[in-house]
Amino acid sequence: MNAFSRRSLITGATAIGLLATLPTPAHALPAPPPVTPDRRAFAPDEQRFAQYLMLVSPMVTDMSSSGFFGGGWWRSPNVSYNARVQEHVYTLAWFATQSRSWNPYRGNSLVLAALDAGLGHYLGLQHADGSWPEYSPDQHSLAATGFAMGYLSKTNALLKRAGVLPSRQAQITAALRRAVTWFLDPSNGTVWQSPLTWANQTTSGLAGSALALKQDPDPALRQRLTEAFRRLTTVGQSPAGFFYEESGADTNYNFEVMLPELADAWRQSGDPNLVAMTRKYTDWLGYNLLREPDGSGWFANIATNSRTSSKFYADVRPDPERTVLNAQFVAEVPNLAAFVSSREDMAAARAAWAASSAPVPALTKPDTSPRILAHAIYGERYPSRAERTAAIARLPYQRAHFTERRSDQGQDFLFVRRPRWYVGGYFGARRATSLARTGLTFLWHPVAGTLVQSMNNNNHACWATVFPGQVPDSNGPQQAEFLGGEPYRFRYRTPSGSVVTEVTVGDRIVRSVRAQSAATEQIPLVVRDSDTVALDSRGLTLTRGRTVIRFDWARPLDPQLRPASTITYPGRRMQILTVPHDGTLTLTITAR
Repeated sequence: MNAFSRRSLITGATAIGLLATLPTPAHALPAPPPVTPDRRAFAPDEQRFAQYLMLVSPMVTDMSSSGFFGGGWWRSPNVSYNARVQEHVYTLAWFATQSRSWNPYRGNSLVLAALDAGLGHYLGLQHADGSWPEYSPDQHSLAATGFAMGYLSKTNALLKRAGVLPSRQAQITAALRRAVTWFLDPSNGTVWQSPLTWANQTTSGLAGSALALKQDPDPALRQRLTEAFRRLTTVGQSPAGFFYEESGADTNYNFEVMLPELADAWRQSGDPNLVAMTRKYTDWLGYNLLREPDGSGWFANIATNSRTSSKFYADVRPDPERTVLNAQFVAEVPNLAAFVSSREDMAAARAAWAASSAPVPALTKPDTSPRILAHAIYGERYPSRAERTAAIARLPYQRAHFTERRSDQGQDFLFVRRPRWYVGGYFGARRATSLARTGLTFLWHPVAGTLVQSMNNNNHACWATVFPGQVPDSNGPQQAEFLGGEPYRFRYRTPSGSVVTEVTVGDRIVRSVRAQSAATEQIPLVVRDSDTVALDSRGLTLTRGRTVIRFDWARPLDPQLRPASTITYPGRRMQILTVPHDGTLTLTITAR
């Protein structure tokens, strides 16, 4: 580890004085020396800080003399009016104020000077009404304001405990008072809609408000916060269970951003509405994250996603990891333990990290989220392996037989479990956004695991009937008739009737397609490296261990199998099965 002398803690005024006297480039701040972390020096629960320790010097090097975090370290556009770029003030504040044997930046005058300048630029971007801009200088941004309240309130807590930059402390407090007042106004249409446009952004501001009001109490604003938490339960979460992202579900934003923000808000407020929302969302996750029977990870039902395409989650997710704060809820919501790492598994991963002789890998721009550090303030509440195993056993699809249908905002979500299969579908008069793909969305087998995962925002890797020109029926709304019976039967169609698909799910799956003209059956198969795949003119046979899956169309056709080179998973890959036909096709899927 590179070493240099530690300087005593200094005030903001002294930092500004140093800036005036040190020789610097015209548009840059002087930076402290870089550091090479020693893996063995970090406590297990602080290993996440190692890669961020390496960022301090180059990040300060890229800052302008005005305090703008240039260099593209975080958020886009990387322009001086984008307040979100400034969120790394928390990163500098942490290293400037925290005493660790491996942190030579505590009290360092150059880091404190950069932090002071960065805060000055950040606070200078705030509008008179309390909001901050993001995509244009005059924008009053929900995201920029919501996340600013969280990072600035946490930064102020660090500054107060360390007794540094007192003038900035006062300015942050005043800025937060203005922001909280703007944010908690129920008539503020930027923050509050019904349903919310981006629930994660509104929730981030509520979490920041909760901490800001602890630091600077105001009974009237506190009452508004209590009312806002109550309002969030109805406008922020679908009756189906997901959190609203452009009126639809989105695994990444729900699981990796919104749920941690709920945990942050709950730890600051103790509001019981947040626990109830988490319990409801955990139930939704139980249908939409598909656990591999070998325990290697989870496939996401992402065809329904409105914004992002998070396909797969490893069973153990080492540091740095965005969902770590979700475990705060496990004591209150035991079923959530299924979806977070266990204490024992994290301990093993961290021991292996510490024992490695490889250099700590550097983070790459702009994947340097300050959330990783900000979420460390609450400690860890990982479940035991036994608690997690019990929660996994309670997953809905561990049962052999159910039909679950959930509806909201013109969307129907279907989950059909039979002893041999678990099938998902997404239908309705509308899609949340044009990224979502309708029709059948996944196929899972209780021994073989995930066999089909339909992508969103991708016409080449969705389960669909495709017309010439790569026009799939799934890239548009498809309304369904839920016909019931045993085996369970449902039918769906394009608005024009160009494709009508009927599906039955029992001991076998039968998918019958009637198209108005010649078309192609397209199936995105998840293939393990150890699988054997055999394609013939009448079908495809996939052998996984002792399980044999057959996709059979019962007549000679001209199928093809091609790799989806950009879609990969650990130990797996995606292969696209295409079967051209004359407009009618009956596909039967069996397992033995």
